[in-house]
Amino acid sequence: MIEIRFHGRGGQGAVTSAKILADAFFRENKHVQSFPAFGVERRGAPVMAFTRIDENPIFIRCNVYEPDIVVVLDPTLVGETDVVGGLKSGGKVLLNSPNQRVEIPAFKPFAVATVNATELAVRHGLGSRSNPIVNTAILGAFARATGLVGLDSILESIREGVPKGAEKNVAAARDAYEQTLLFGDTMPHRVPE
Repeated sequence: MIEIRFHGRGGQGAVTSAKILADAFFRENKHVQSFPAFGVERRGAPVMAFTRIDENPIFIRCNVYEPDIVVVLDPTLVGETDVVGGLKSGGKVLLNSPNQRVEIPAFKPFAVATVNATELAVRHGLGSRSNPIVNTAILGAFARATGLVGLDSILESIREGVPKGAEKNVAAARDAYEQTLLFGDTMPHRVPE
């Protein structure tokens, strides 16, 4: 089983990301589970969402405490929350960051991939300049950084899962796939289909 934990802020689309990612894996004949965990529901508050993927049915029903992969939609959460807490040895971090190289001591034991999902969301008109919605861009980066799911599956799931502006979201995901920078340990990635 592969367990993924998303960290974001209310309004950035972390919950939607987890749901769309699960749908993309389902399209590739995997068993999936996706759900959110959040306290006070308000824009800007820290939010977590989870996705599990397996070849077999998934019976566990709890939060993801020891993820294989952590996806961080808002880089300001890094200093505010222990985003890598419980991350398994050899785990991977996907970080939305304007910096190509990140030097975060807590990330040292892990493979890290970065993408400037905020800039891509603004460029494609997703959300507003002051509150860009980065979720679909981060999913394109996820496909590139992990190699676990095909970009085409991500794009199909975005088209079905995003009610408005699906093609703008698809374009952001495609651009993020191309612009994701891989660091640390070698992270396998698929050649685009």
